[in-house]
Amino acid sequence: MAHNARKEDYQRLALRFIHSLDDAGPLAAMKAFASFGQTFAQRRDSLPQTDADRAFNLVAAATEVVDYRLPFATGDGAAELVARGKKLLNEAIALDPNCFDALRMRSSTELTSVSARYAYLAEEETRVREACEAARDEAVAQESDPERAGIAGDLAMRPYLRWVSSMAEEALICGRNRQSAELARRLLTLDASDISDARYTLALALAKLEDEAGLDELEKRYRGFNTARGANDAWMLIARLALAHKRCDLDGARGLLAELLRAYPTGAVALLRQNELPDGEFARIQTDAFSEDELVVALSESVVLLQEGNDRSGRGVLGTWMANETARMRPQAVAEAQALEAQIQAMYGTPQGGEAR
Repeated sequence: MAHNARKEDYQRLALRFIHSLDDAGPLAAMKAFASFGQTFAQRRDSLPQTDADRAFNLVAAATEVVDYRLPFATGDGAAELVARGKKLLNEAIALDPNCFDALRMRSSTELTSVSARYAYLAEEETRVREACEAARDEAVAQESDPERAGIAGDLAMRPYLRWVSSMAEEALICGRNRQSAELARRLLTLDASDISDARYTLALALAKLEDEAGLDELEKRYRGFNTARGANDAWMLIARLALAHKRCDLDGARGLLAELLRAYPTGAVALLRQNELPDGEFARIQTDAFSEDELVVALSESVVLLQEGNDRSGRGVLGTWMANETARMRPQAVAEAQALEAQIQAMYGTPQGGEAR
């Protein structure tokens, strides 16, 4: 369900290619499209496309560099990837000044604080919405087939969905919890299938607001999302756990932690280490459902809850409690976490997380 830059690049050009075949007969069009995938992979530049399409291809390349390679790089390698990503984004903007994904992604390298980036996104939001709506209307008007018109309109609005999603995430980080919840709800109104996974950001914002009724309402909405998953993802469970812990319902919190460990059977080490990761610049990092990677991403985004309050470990009251309880429930995972920490320090020279105390 998540935003996928490479897939979207393919969809954009596939739609344009199909549109170029409108004057061909059905059989000729079918034969022509049969080789589209190979042409896209090997000779993309030979396909019909606009400067906006070329710019988005550069965004897809920057996403691979910044979101999926940079987090694992160090030293000179990291600096080279940062420079490469920024160069690709600058080239995209030069081709298409309204390449809002590139503008949004580049802003994180140019603005020095989360508050400044949120202010920039908020200031430009109306212009982005109006431009994307105009692009949607134009794309839909060019399509005679209703299914194609729907796809074209959806693709045109995706940059705006990602813009609002970034606003919601930045608002949460800088403590604008009510604005974060409002923005996440707006996303769910714009896209009921929730391709942006706005429900995850909303769950954390509601937990920050201590809005249990809001979480109940969100859980009821899960049945309407275009997903087979229930409301037992890590974001929802951590939000519920945080509220139980805050009201000193430790038995309830332990039950939710046990449910989290059942949902993510390989996730005990992640709960012990509680790494912080850089957020995806294009969109939330793609992971498999209920995988350890997904839990790592959720825990990183949940730092706003885990690190509330002061404690001697520096983790925050809830983060420390979760690590200690995980160590009690899964004692074998403690040695795994310690071994992984030693391996990472040997490779990179700096601690990447911590074990339960």
